[in-house]
Amino acid sequence: MKKLLLIPLLLFSTIIFAEEMSKDDWQNTTISDATIKKIQESKYVYKKCVADEMQKAPYQKQESRQATEEIVKQCEKILGKMREVYLAEKVPEIIADRHLKQMRLQTTRLVLQDMMFNEAARSVK
Repeated sequence: MKKLLLIPLLLFSTIIFAEEMSKDDWQNTTISDATIKKIQESKYVYKKCVADEMQKAPYQKQESRQATEEIVKQCEKILGKMREVYLAEKVPEIIADRHLKQMRLQTTRLVLQDMMFNEAARSVK
């Protein structure tokens, strides 16, 4: 008798759990072309900021890891603006933060690689 009552209870609890999980999922939406353009412009401004900072003389004299950290910190405000664009378009914070983190990591790796190359080139001379 207990087994007969347990089976419907388990099925019911599974259905409720599935409904609760689906509420947290991001429902696929379309992002307008204007929003995509804003994001691309912010990404361009971020990469331009990083490239401009890399050209500054004080960073050329520093150790590559320290210079990379300072360069990325200088351009962090631009990522905040890009996050605002995502949130205004009602993209979940987790998705926006994940994309911004990925972009920041990729940029940091490229900057570090370039700064290490420049540091090695200076030491050879």
